[in-house]
Amino acid sequence: MNTQPRIYVAGHNGLVGSAIVRVLRAQGHTNIVTRSHAELELTDQAQVREFFRNERIDQVYLAAAKVGGIHANNTYPADFIYDNMMVQANVVHEAWRNGVNKLLFLGSSCIYPRLAQQPIREEYLMSGMLEPTNEPYAMAKIAGIKLCESYNRQYGTDYRSVMPTNLYGPGDNYHPENSHVIPALMRRFHEAKLTGAPEVVIWGSGKPMREFLYVDDMAEASVYVMNLDHDTYASTTDPMHSHINVGTGEDVTIADLARLVGETVGYRGRIAFDPSKPDGTPRKLLDVSKLKSLGWQARTPLPEGLQRAYAAFVDLMADQEKRAAA
Repeated sequence: MNTQPRIYVAGHNGLVGSAIVRVLRAQGHTNIVTRSHAELELTDQAQVREFFRNERIDQVYLAAAKVGGIHANNTYPADFIYDNMMVQANVVHEAWRNGVNKLLFLGSSCIYPRLAQQPIREEYLMSGMLEPTNEPYAMAKIAGIKLCESYNRQYGTDYRSVMPTNLYGPGDNYHPENSHVIPALMRRFHEAKLTGAPEVVIWGSGKPMREFLYVDDMAEASVYVMNLDHDTYASTTDPMHSHINVGTGEDVTIADLARLVGETVGYRGRIAFDPSKPDGTPRKLLDVSKLKSLGWQARTPLPEGLQRAYAAFVDLMADQEKRAAA
């Protein structure tokens, strides 16, 4: 008889969810429950209710979310706020209804004010105006944190939240318009290399600074935080300020990032910037001292992580070409 906890990873096909599954399996967990989007529509309360009623889940990693870059957030604001709020509300509520005491909610560093003091500490949440280009997504993620805290306060559950910085790595979305900055740059430089394009133009001025965390590091941090004993977690958090930042504590300009991605891909042309396009938040560096005090810190340097991410991207492109030719 399997005595391991029955763990549901919501969003297991996504960037973070797939990494969490990798980490759990590497740690010896075999009782992992997953459902694809086609198998379980998390915005549908009836489907989520039936799933939890039937599956007897012990732990939940809530990594399912509708995500995207500046273009996607600007184009589909209603989708971003509705889908994410519905997924969070359904999963958290039905988890509680079916006796799941341990849940980890994965948020985003965009929850913090656009002009927050740097580095950003957890207590800066809701202390100022959000970045307009991703406000609907950020509001949904803030609601997710407060949802977990509210169920903890009212029902005594142990629902925790982690706020990652910008993530990248295997399993990323490389859509030419709806992806985040690293996969978007990787695809553009890769295609420019293949076509011999003399120049790649990057959105914005290149001046904003961003922090990037390799996704398997994020997954390890998630499992680490989930497994902390209750008193240890409670000793560094507050019932109404319970989330924990996850990042590297180091940032880089978009211009330097673009050059580094170009070098990783092997692109030899010029890199230009288009300041008529939006920059987004000027700087977004997380204070990760709380997580370090709990005994965890990131281990993958950006150049190494980019090499791994690009190798995964090349494999993905080759696989897609094989399937298209079949």
